[in-house]
Parts: sequence; structure tokens; C-alpha cells
Amino acid sequence: MTVMNMIQAINSAHHVMMEADDNVVALGEDVGYFGGVFRATEGLQRKYGRSRVFDTPISEGGIMGVAIGMATYGLRPVAEIQFADYIYPGFDQIVSEAARIRYRTAGEWCVPLTIRSPYGGGIFGGQTHSQSPEALFAHIAGITTVIPSNPYDAKGLLISAIESNDPVVFFEPKRIYNGPFDGFFDRPVTPWAKHVASEVPDGHYTVPIGKAQVVREGEALTVVAYGTMVHVVLAAVEAAGIDAEVIDLRTIVPVDIETIEESVKKTGRCAIVHEATRTAGFGAELAALVQERCFYHLEAPVQRATGWDTPYPHSLEWAYFPGPIRLGTAFKKALED
Repeated sequence: MTVMNMIQAINSAHHVMMEADDNVVALGEDVGYFGGVFRATEGLQRKYGRSRVFDTPISEGGIMGVAIGMATYGLRPVAEIQFADYIYPGFDQIVSEAARIRYRTAGEWCVPLTIRSPYGGGIFGGQTHSQSPEALFAHIAGITTVIPSNPYDAKGLLISAIESNDPVVFFEPKRIYNGPFDGFFDRPVTPWAKHVASEVPDGHYTVPIGKAQVVREGEALTVVAYGTMVHVVLAAVEAAGIDAEVIDLRTIVPVDIETIEESVKKTGRCAIVHEATRTAGFGAELAALVQERCFYHLEAPVQRATGWDTPYPHSLEWAYFPGPIRLGTAFKKALED
């Protein structure tokens, strides 16, 4: 076991899989010699060579097209999109090709492709380096969408993703990439989140895709979150002194609705937290699922605390990001009789 931050855990997952399987390759902008803008692929090209870890042109559509072709011919590519904000030029390839090949070939072909991308705010990147587009991929049949909240899960889930025979979009919350400080400004990641580092096994292990985790048990309120917001929720719950049960989704699709349902039927109340914009965010889907399955157990309407329906700001980043005040308001409404 080694104490790692999320970047180190992701890098370790690459090493484990590339050592075990020569078909695993890594590609993307600056992933080779430079080791990635956040250094998630640092050292891979030196160890495994340029034929297995290689830089691509600045063309997300091209990266996706090449990776899908490699996957259908038997390789297991791990393609990095430098920021989730840049994934849109490759969206058509992901939706029209990667998500549908197994279906339209009646299972004859599959696409063992992992698409890694940093998402969300936390580095003062403004509107073009801070977006959270996970709900767009959750809408597409044939795509698995994963978002870890800690280094242990990041490594285990990434190994599971690479071993999967279907395409996985793997969003990494860059706000907690480097533990308590971001990699650019050496500022605290957040005044609310704790040091995000954990003991991680050095070798191979997996965390199951599609299984949520109860990270805090409670009786009064169920709070559902994922990514960075898990840590913000834990801090807000402690600050408010609420006996809340906190669930880390870990996987957006397939979502572990059974764990959520069991918790809400126990607490009778539910709040959902994410940093993406509110309208048509994944929290809306979660709220609908809770309403459908737990209607007769709910003591109050399901509440959401989210980002605003605006472009992501630069200088007002902390005002945009859901913090303890906004979360506390949602918790209070959920706890009203």
C-alpha cells in the first residue's frame, strides 16, 4: 500500500494495465513526452515506448475516431481528452460510433475503449476549462460514465474501465487531483474539502462499476453526490451537525439506484448535490428515480444543490461552486416537516 493522490493513482492504474496487457495503449494531446497537462501519464512513454503511448494532433474528433478503430480491432486504448470542455468535437464519434457498435453488429464487435478527461472546476480555468458535461453522456445508451471521488476508487475504477469490453467515459475531478492543493496556483483546493489522499494498493485490484458507496451513515437525511462534491458534502454535513447518510455514486451510468432507494426509505428525506448546471443535470434524473421508487417514504420534496445555469465564471468561481451555504439551504428544506 502507498499513500497516493488521485493523479498518482491514475498513473499507477496505467502502469498496472500496460504491464499486464500489451494491447493497452494510451493516446491524446501531450500524453507522451510531456506526460499529460496534469502529469497523469508521466513516465509511460519512457517505459512502454512511442508505439504504445503517443501524442496526437489537437483534434478531439480525430482522437476518438482513431481510438474507436483501434478498439474494434482488438486493442484497449485509453484516450485522454485534455479537458472535458474539449470533448464536444469528439462527441459525434462517441455517440454515433462507440456507443452503438456492439448493438448494430449484434454483439459481433465491441469497443473496449476508455476515455479519460478532467472535469469540473477548481483551477480558476473559467468557462473553457471547468465544465461538467456528465449528464450528456448519461443520456446515451451504450456508454458507461464513471466519476471517482478519491485515489483508491480512481485506480480501481480505471482498471475496471480498461478491462471492460464496452466504452467508458471516465471523468476525473481535477479540483482534487493533487490532494489539498491544485497543481497550478498552490492555493487550497477548497476551504471545505479535506486532504484528498488515501492508501492505494500498488498492484492490480478493481472497484466494481455500477456500485455506489455509503461514505457516511446517518438516519435523518440521505445526501447523494459524486466527484469533488462528496468531500464538500461531508464537510457541510459536519458543519451543520446533521445526522445525514452520504452516498458517493462513483458511477453515473449504470447508477446504483438500489443503494439510494434503501437509504431514502430509511431516512425519508433526500438531497442531491452536483457542480454541473441545474437544468437537466444528472440530479434531475436522480430526483425522478427517487420519486418513482420512494414516494410513500418521502417526508419532504427531494432537494438539489447544484451549479448555476450560467457559463462557468473565472473570478467568481467559489460563488458558482456549490458550497456549505447553498448545501445547508437544501438540507434545511429537505428536513422541513
